[in-house]
Amino acid sequence: MIRNPILPGFNPDPSICRVGKDYYIATSTFEWFPGVQIHHSRDLVNWTLVRRPLERKSQLDMRGNPDSCGIWAPCLSYADGLFWLVYTDVKRLDGNFKDTHNYIVTSPTIAGEWSDPIYINSSGFDPSLFHDDDGRKWFINMQWNHRTESFGGSPKSPAFDGILCQEWDAKEQKLTGPIRNIFAGSSLGLVEGPHLFKRNGWYYLTTAEGGTGYSHAVTMARSRSIDGPYEMHPDTYLITAKDDPDALLQRAGHGQYVETPDGEAYHTHLCGRPLPPKRRCTLGRETGLQKCVWKDDGWLYLAHGGSVPAMEVEAPAGAGEPVTQDVPVRDFDDGTLPPEFQWLRTPEPERIFSTTARAGYLRLIGRESLGSWFEQSLVARRQEHHRFRSETVVDFDPDTYQQAAGLIHYYNRHKFHALAVTLHEELGRVVTVFSCPGDFPHARMEFPAGAGVAVPDGPVELSMEITDNDLQFCWRSAGANEWQALGPSLDAGVVSDEGGRGEHGSFTGAFAGLFCFDTSGRCKTADFDRFVYQPI
Repeated sequence: MIRNPILPGFNPDPSICRVGKDYYIATSTFEWFPGVQIHHSRDLVNWTLVRRPLERKSQLDMRGNPDSCGIWAPCLSYADGLFWLVYTDVKRLDGNFKDTHNYIVTSPTIAGEWSDPIYINSSGFDPSLFHDDDGRKWFINMQWNHRTESFGGSPKSPAFDGILCQEWDAKEQKLTGPIRNIFAGSSLGLVEGPHLFKRNGWYYLTTAEGGTGYSHAVTMARSRSIDGPYEMHPDTYLITAKDDPDALLQRAGHGQYVETPDGEAYHTHLCGRPLPPKRRCTLGRETGLQKCVWKDDGWLYLAHGGSVPAMEVEAPAGAGEPVTQDVPVRDFDDGTLPPEFQWLRTPEPERIFSTTARAGYLRLIGRESLGSWFEQSLVARRQEHHRFRSETVVDFDPDTYQQAAGLIHYYNRHKFHALAVTLHEELGRVVTVFSCPGDFPHARMEFPAGAGVAVPDGPVELSMEITDNDLQFCWRSAGANEWQALGPSLDAGVVSDEGGRGEHGSFTGAFAGLFCFDTSGRCKTADFDRFVYQPI
């Protein structure tokens, strides 16, 4: 069986591509660098992270991008001996304007070096590239209409002004011919995330609708001509949980169709797993996969019936059993950053961290604050479990309260909890807690442990344990036996899409990681001996 979600934690907007017997899924990474996650599978059951292709300054620079901007909704395809990746770099979120720039990069292999980007357009986000069977290529994306009351995290349908289609000339590397608005969406509204495929002479179009919250859906339509008109699926929505509040997989939408070599049909989708009592998806938007069937009417349906996604679906013939991989303790001894880690925005990681400056340690170079959109020394991995424990050992000797380093549970600059080693004028070196429990208008940082507690010289061990909606920080001197709790139990559910101002206000996911800031500008460094992420 395929167990959903197949990509747990922050892995939204899944675009799936098959080449021979190999399957690849590309997902959005937003403000996290390097850009775009690509996972690989041979059986649709077990998946492995294999590449983040947008890794150079010439490809991507997100310094200054607001929270929940950056890389939106990549589309991965294969044609003419090349992998093609199209994506949006979003430069603004709130307000009427979005500033969405669309690009294409290519590579002959997934694991190889990808090209510098070719700029396409900026008319809207969620681009897709369709390779027609006559050799022509078509670029599609939603169109954004700024003349609307769409701001402050409450999008209105008129801003989502249909799906545009224009031919892409691969030889000249530019769009050509007329721009056509081919699909206005259903009455659900907020049409985005378009993907085209062709079968038996029909052009099938799937789109995401209803926003990224609990009304999300995969809408399906078809036409004999690529530019329409498109008729709706008999049920309108192929995948959605919007009418079933008890479904285990909620917020289901935005995905892509794929066939196995034997012609079995599947469709990816993003989804969320809410926790009671506030229905907050603390793992963000994850990737699911549903088995589908073609019926005599020429339409695609979920194999198990209805439109609500299932937690388990039948795998292709010959697929292996799901394998649970142990999460290793990261000790940084090999001088490289572990593959599950990312950082924020900057294409110049050498300015914020080093894996070689001190053998066996990850060194973070204190830069801007935890609220920065430019240069922030924060290295972290996705939260993939509702219950987990993280630990680290930090060697840090601050000489001002403007310097701090430690362990963090992070979503964005307005939603995080951090356990920090810093300096207090009277207590000396201390461990304390920084907490920012929500977006505007409640975006002020709080100090649940007050000034903190004084700690002796030498390395300090830090830990956090998250049990569903609750987080507890602890510390101890390196080598000591007993952990000491610091501060009260905190609301870990704030570190979620629905935390703060709620759905549509932000839509990435929670991370556990390490940070160091130095707002004095003196670039104080902190050395971390190991990092533990242990599911409970």
